[in-house]
Amino acid sequence: MFTIEHEFDATVITLVDEGEDAPLLEDIVINAFEDCVTLEQVDPQTDEVLRITFSTTQLRDLAAALNLPEGSYRLERKAT
Repeated sequence: MFTIEHEFDATVITLVDEGEDAPLLEDIVINAFEDCVTLEQVDPQTDEVLRITFSTTQLRDLAAALNLPEGSYRLERKAT
């Protein structure tokens, strides 16, 4: 599941781990700014927020999520 919120200076996408396999991982928060994107996740062992920054060139794989309207989504997986 994921949510999308549009803030003044960024689009904020939150990815929620709701899989059936335990243990579930912490939520991932994606902040999409004009010139970069940051990914943040809490490290459960240290309780610190880990952050990764991507350039706009590295964002191509996120295009579908960034272009959806505000809301909560659950994508259905196609059977292979």
